[in-house]
Parts: sequence; structure tokens; C-alpha cells
Amino acid sequence: MTDTILPGATIGILGGGQLGRMTAMAARTLGYDVHVLDPDPECAARAVVDRVVTARFDDADAAADLARNCDVVTLEIEQISTASLDAALRHAPVRPASRLLGIVQDRAVQTRWLVDAGFPVGPYEEVSDGESVKRAATRLGALVVKATRGGYDGRSQVRVADIDDAAAAWTSLTGPAGTGRRAVAEQALDLQSELSVMIARAPNGEVVAYPPALNYHERQVLSWSVIPAPLPATLVKEATELARGIADAIGLEGLLAVEMFVTATGDLLVNELAPRPHNSFHETELACPTSQFEQLVRAVCNLPLGDTSIVRPAAIVNLFGDLWTDRGAPPFDAALAEPMTRLHLYGKRVARPGRKMGHISAYGDTADDALARARSAAARLVAPRDGG
Repeated sequence: MTDTILPGATIGILGGGQLGRMTAMAARTLGYDVHVLDPDPECAARAVVDRVVTARFDDADAAADLARNCDVVTLEIEQISTASLDAALRHAPVRPASRLLGIVQDRAVQTRWLVDAGFPVGPYEEVSDGESVKRAATRLGALVVKATRGGYDGRSQVRVADIDDAAAAWTSLTGPAGTGRRAVAEQALDLQSELSVMIARAPNGEVVAYPPALNYHERQVLSWSVIPAPLPATLVKEATELARGIADAIGLEGLLAVEMFVTATGDLLVNELAPRPHNSFHETELACPTSQFEQLVRAVCNLPLGDTSIVRPAAIVNLFGDLWTDRGAPPFDAALAEPMTRLHLYGKRVARPGRKMGHISAYGDTADDALARARSAAARLVAPRDGG
């Protein structure tokens, strides 16, 4: 039987970005100490943890050093090398395991695993050069070509409208050399909606699921999300069962977000997996008795898992670096004037276009009310300041 890791122990997190920061804040509320490993000594989690190990994600010795001083290790980003997880495992339990991460962090391997395990995905082909992209476009039509590794928040993805665009699209993805990189060419689908389901699973086998979140993306990056997703009950049940099945088949310990598409014809397809807290479930801090961040702590420490029911609908709108201008930060006071909203900033020192700097969360009587309130608050951040 796996031992429970009680408050007072130390949790190690591989990755010190905003997800690590928010997980650390939940862990500290429960009474844990937290250490993180991140390449950036000024990472987002730095201000709220006890120790930062500054090292690359593929530095196995540094991962072992982190684990040596921790009672359990988890992660907040997929770009950790499996060798680092294996090195950490020599000193502390690592949840999720390196086998799971090895499946998830390579899109081609992940998609093959889903197909072999009998889970539904859209039509696709693996590609390695411009000619193979042309062949995929000939068979599948319009494509979204995604690098097997390194893509995040819409990066390392290109659209191919037809076969004539294939060569240029491949060059834009790989550079002038056009070699040495693999990708997955997915058929561009006519979508009705996008949703995600979050599953938590403890080493003792206890499993809970959050109600699905409805998501909206702009330029392949999440713009807003709302929970519970205002979708038919039959679709909610199907999506939840699908996510539970994936979590069980992949041997999850920790969290797993399953992103899904609903096509115009009503088919439910798996888009991708993320074994960590997920942007589309930030609103669980308002909507649920147990946030996704506290749930991760509970799961990896083998504590009883928390309640995932909806106390009140909630929504989030992401805040990107584009909002910061030469006049400084946005007028956050204006956003906070919107009733029943909260501001969440990630402590990042440099604002860049497209970089997630924080989010606005809000709740309401219905999902639509919560989303409208969050979007109204976020819109105030782009309103002209006094004087123009």
C-alpha cells in the first residue's frame, strides 16, 4: 500500500511557471513546503516557494538534487525529459511517471497510443518533409500541421489550406533546411465546440472528474473557458467517460486534462492530453470546493481527493502581454470594479505579445452569466486611460 504524504512534507515541482506557482500556493495553504526546478531563476513560482533549483529540464543531476530534498515530485510542464523523471525517482516518488510523460510529450507517439488503445481521434498522418505534407493534403484536404515536440500555446503549428501551401508551410515550421523535424498533419475539422475534462487519480486508485469546461481559442491559444460547459447531458457523460477511460489506460497518478473536439456532425474526438494543471480549469478556484491545484497536491500525496462538484458556475479570460504598453500595466482597478471578479497575475517580469501574464475569473448564476462578467472585466483593461 502506498503511504500518504502528510502536510509538513516537501513537494518538488518540475517547472516553475504559473501552473507551478498556483500549485505551490495551494500546497502551502495545506501546510507543505515546496521546491521547484526551472531554467529561469526568476520564474513565476520563485516568490512563493522555499527553493528554486535553476537548471534545464533535461538536467537529470539537477532533477535528482531536487528530489533528494523532497518527499514527492510532480510536474507542471511536459517539456521535462524522461531521464530527469527517472533520476528523480531514485530519491522520491514521481507522479505522473516517466512512462506516461514519454507518451504525452511526443504528439505522434501520443496519437498512436490513443488509436491503439481504441480512443477516437481525427484523421491524421505523420509527416517528415514537404513531400509527405503534400501527400497528406492530397488525402485529407486542409490540414493543421503540428510539430511532434516543442509546441505549446499554438506554437509550432501551421495551417495548410491546400496542396499548393504544403511546401511553404513545412518551411515555416522547420526553417529553411526543412529537415530533422517530425510533425503530425491533422485534418482541419469543422468544429461545433471545444471542451476539456480534468481527471484526478491518486496512487490508491481513487478517481474523480471535474465537469467538462467549454473552451474558446484564438490563434490556437485559449482565450476563455467556462465551467460547467453548457452542453447536452449526453455529451457531458460521453466526454467524462472517455477521459476516465484514458486516465485508467495510461496509468495516471496526478492530474490529466483531456482536450476534445466536438465536430459539426456531433462526433467527439480527442485532441491532446496534458498530465498537469490546465488553463481551462483555472476557474475551479471559484467554481468548485477543491481547485485543480489543491487536487494535484491531494492526488500526488495520496490524500483523499476533493469534491469536484460545481458550487457556482465560473469562467476565466486569459490576459496576454499585448495588454502591457509603453505606458505600463493595464488599468487593473477598472477590471476589479466589475462585481464578482478576481484578478490573477503570474508574477512574470517581462510582458511580451502572446505571453500569458494572468487571467480574470468571475462567477455567476449561470455559465453564460459568469463568462459575460469575466469578459466585461477583461474588456475594461483595453479601455483608454484618462487623457486618451
